[in-house]
Amino acid sequence: MPPSSSALSEPYNAPKLCSTPLAPSFPISYSHGMLATTLTGAPTAQPPLLIAHGLYGSARNWNVIAKRLSDERQVISVDMRNHGESPRFETHRYVDLAEDLAGVIKAHGDKLDVLGHSMGGKAAMVLALTYPDLVSKLIVADIAPVAYTHSQVHLIDAMRSVDLARITTRRDADDQLSAHISEPGIRAFLLQSLDVKEKRWRLNHDVLARFMDQITGWPEGQEGVFDGPVFMLSGATSDYVLPEYRKQIRSYFPAARFAKIPEAGHWLHADKPREFEAAIRVFLNA
Repeated sequence: MPPSSSALSEPYNAPKLCSTPLAPSFPISYSHGMLATTLTGAPTAQPPLLIAHGLYGSARNWNVIAKRLSDERQVISVDMRNHGESPRFETHRYVDLAEDLAGVIKAHGDKLDVLGHSMGGKAAMVLALTYPDLVSKLIVADIAPVAYTHSQVHLIDAMRSVDLARITTRRDADDQLSAHISEPGIRAFLLQSLDVKEKRWRLNHDVLARFMDQITGWPEGQEGVFDGPVFMLSGATSDYVLPEYRKQIRSYFPAARFAKIPEAGHWLHADKPREFEAAIRVFLNA
């Protein structure tokens, strides 16, 4: 849930998937019947990179990172189910999210590199464990395949408290949110999911709240092993990937490599975007 200064892409309903190579500086957004998807950059000899955002986020949070990485490979960013412009569903389990990502990969080719942050990182791990043949390299940003005890429902309660009928600007909504959330950066992040003109949140609050225990958890009895390259990249000031989790991580991902970005927290891509980008490049190009 980081503050992010991302440029927004204009929606475009592509009649055919990737029918024409795209200029690297011109991202387009579309939906192919499942997840809303943004393509940045033209196809290259490198596998495309699929980015899965975290809870309460969207593909647009990753536009800056996607644009910078697209100089070497096409980047495919998605709105996860129940987020952004993607469809609303009655469930939000990691098996669901993994199936959604598998559908995107199958629509774009046989195998992609995959980057997931937080909730998106857990979805990417379940994807790799369930469909290892669809994933070339896996990058997991500041999350582990474990159950956490914290909840983020209080942020849903804060968003629900906003009287949408009284807002005409994002500042109006921020003023209301400030009564419940003191951190300006978290408010700014959440407000990226507010459609002021339509007076609606681009989040399925009801389902996300109902499945919060599963979102912060890890699928019970999850099986599988992914033997491919895995990069567990975390923020040095974050406590999401602790040393005691490494045994569990290696049971699923025996080739996992670990690194920390100094002075970065859970939202490492927003705290240290250049360092994050550099680390991703080194791993993908190795």
